[in-house]
Amino acid sequence: MVGLNKIMIIGNVGNDPEMRYTPNGNPTTTFRLATSRSYTTADGDRRQETEWFTVVTWDKLAEQVSQFLTKGRRAYVEGRFRSRSWEGQDGVRRFSNEIVANQVLFLDRQPIEQGGEEESLEPAASAGGSVDAEDLPF
Repeated sequence: MVGLNKIMIIGNVGNDPEMRYTPNGNPTTTFRLATSRSYTTADGDRRQETEWFTVVTWDKLAEQVSQFLTKGRRAYVEGRFRSRSWEGQDGVRRFSNEIVANQVLFLDRQPIEQGGEEESLEPAASAGGSVDAEDLPF
């Protein structure tokens, strides 16, 4: 039986990405992404909920995310959902949910100055190459 594990989110980066290297030398970058939704309660009150996701990237995508993505930027993330559990040093069982990304699109353009002229950063990064905003499925 074939299954599907795919998640797509758009949100704001909550912290500057942290890049590390595995003992084998493979780069991995982790960051947090916040998504929000607004709704009206039965009483007519407007409410907003924010959900936080931990995003993990690997290899070339990890390097691109570490270089170009910063706190406050908007991003589209596509990947698979992964749950992990482990026992902490205090003996308590801990759980973590994260998105292992295979594609990250930088939705806002952050100007960068070089020699007095402004240039835009590349708007997309993915494990399989760059993707234009027009390639988004919505």
